[in-house]
Amino acid sequence: MGVTIELQNLGDAQLCREIIANVEHALSDKRGEWRVFIAGSRASENWEMRVEGPNSFERTYTLGGAAGEHKPEAIRRLVLQLIPAGSS
Repeated sequence: MGVTIELQNLGDAQLCREIIANVEHALSDKRGEWRVFIAGSRASENWEMRVEGPNSFERTYTLGGAAGEHKPEAIRRLVLQLIPAGSS
């Protein structure tokens, strides 16, 4: 298992550490190489998230701050919802 996480323009170092820990935990038992990219925006309260994995898997999702989707636990849950069930 390999996980690469890239965060841009999120603005809070502690929040970034918590997001990384939660995403790593979510993918810790998944087979293959995974990449998660989250980019904040200065123009919007939304963040863009892209999850890539084995077998050309790719999903994108817009994380809404007003919906509580910038919280590390919410991001972990969303990553698990986006990936295929048979990835373990």
